[in-house]
Amino acid sequence: MRKSFLTFVLTLLAGALFAQQPARVNVAEGTLEGVNESGVKTFKGVPFAAPPVGDLRWKAPQPVEKWQGVRQAKEFGPNPMQENIFGDMNFGTKKMSEDCLYLNIWTPAKDMNEHLPVLIYFNGGGLIAGSGSEPRYAGDAMARKGIISVTANYREGIFGFFTHPQLSKETAYKGSGNYGLLDQVAAIKWVKDNIAAFGGDPERITIVGESAGSMSVSALMASPLCQGLFAQAMGSSGSVIGMKKVNTLKEAEARGVEMAKKIGCKNLKELRAMPAEELMKKAGRSGVTVYNVDGYFWTKQPYDVFANGEQTKVPLLIGGNNLEANAMYILGNKPATVENLKAAARNIFGDATDELFKLYGLNTDADVTGQPGNELGGDCFLDYSTWKWGNMHKLTSGQPVYRYRYCHPRPDMLLKDKVAGLAGGVQDKTDDTPAAPRATGAVHSADIEYAMGTLPTNRVFDWQPEDYVVSDIFSNYYVNFVKTGNPNGLGLVDWPTTNGKSVAPVLQIDVNTFVKEDPNMEKRYELMDKLFWK
Repeated sequence: MRKSFLTFVLTLLAGALFAQQPARVNVAEGTLEGVNESGVKTFKGVPFAAPPVGDLRWKAPQPVEKWQGVRQAKEFGPNPMQENIFGDMNFGTKKMSEDCLYLNIWTPAKDMNEHLPVLIYFNGGGLIAGSGSEPRYAGDAMARKGIISVTANYREGIFGFFTHPQLSKETAYKGSGNYGLLDQVAAIKWVKDNIAAFGGDPERITIVGESAGSMSVSALMASPLCQGLFAQAMGSSGSVIGMKKVNTLKEAEARGVEMAKKIGCKNLKELRAMPAEELMKKAGRSGVTVYNVDGYFWTKQPYDVFANGEQTKVPLLIGGNNLEANAMYILGNKPATVENLKAAARNIFGDATDELFKLYGLNTDADVTGQPGNELGGDCFLDYSTWKWGNMHKLTSGQPVYRYRYCHPRPDMLLKDKVAGLAGGVQDKTDDTPAAPRATGAVHSADIEYAMGTLPTNRVFDWQPEDYVVSDIFSNYYVNFVKTGNPNGLGLVDWPTTNGKSVAPVLQIDVNTFVKEDPNMEKRYELMDKLFWK
């Protein structure tokens, strides 16, 4: 009895000791040492490109130099240069640097020979903020469901999207800009070349993103540089095929010239010599987040790529939230009346405004602040562009396209009124101040923690059992799609594709998940199509 108990204790101690043992892998550039965390091996701050500093500022990402010995991969690399813009962002590191091209890997592989499917997540943030170190993107929950999860930084703001005639003269293709998107290509390539060492299958890579990350996924699908790099794609809330064409190189160069004047530099030498912090401040919060048809990342308009069936042809899963925006997105500061909204909408839809308002059910002032107004605001913000991406892919790729609408509102906040509006902090409730009221729908970016299974990383909200139920539903659809290219699986409501359907079935994700066909939504989008893409 005593001997068996001693054996049991020693086994437990050995297991605990093993869990703390460093995990090592050999990649093309050298040996990496990560950590074991409850059955998931984590490697953080892994360089996938050379630091884009000095003369490499505003150049395509260059290969990583090999290193000697063992490189520690236990802490996140620096976040990309950015100002504090979005209140819902919380980071895994306080470091910020122009030297930011690092990725993070969570793998459940035990002997690193399992050939597991891989998910690569690109963060949102308007291409001006965000990082792969944000806890809401962490891959440990996904890894525990049998896939390898990766997050990757990319250059943002003026560092990632500055286009200038002098920069174009430096390149063989005579174009410039899109450096943040080129960083994403480099990250995917690095993962494809090295993920086998982490137990992954380089032929089963899925890329995903939310908001600017979703726009990035659509951009990557339209780039000739990405052919053959990934097997599936997912996007949440946005694409680069919106209500107008992408900027031409000349248009982006003109904006770059104006930005250089604003910053006060006469040439590239001065711009490259300026310290990163100073450059960021002088560029301003918006920076130059203008992607363009540069002749390299894109050789033609993304719209034309999808229209001609020249995109990367893979299964696609897309969707958005049922409260992405509201009518104020169009109204601005004007009172929320039907007449004011109609006058503002005419600037977008012209003579088709009255017909569209009928399809939205926008008849009274109450409709403006209700779901009809939310639908119009959401469509103008991101929903139409998300639909357009999926619809074009459905028509020209021969691949399945799945659409969802995320509907579950987050619970009340735990925070005091003075910090209401934050969504990514780590504070606890400190007094009895009434919690912020619960939203009536799923607002923009509210879906991230649910889809990635990372609710516990966000301590701002008073998560309830139903939130974990919805998260399990959503993340299981994600995991199934990463594993097979089909989101369906045991215990889940059957999710049909949009292919071959005159009215697309759209999965409504909530506690009670169901499939809905909405003819009016399809009619709205088809009418917009005729207006924007004549």
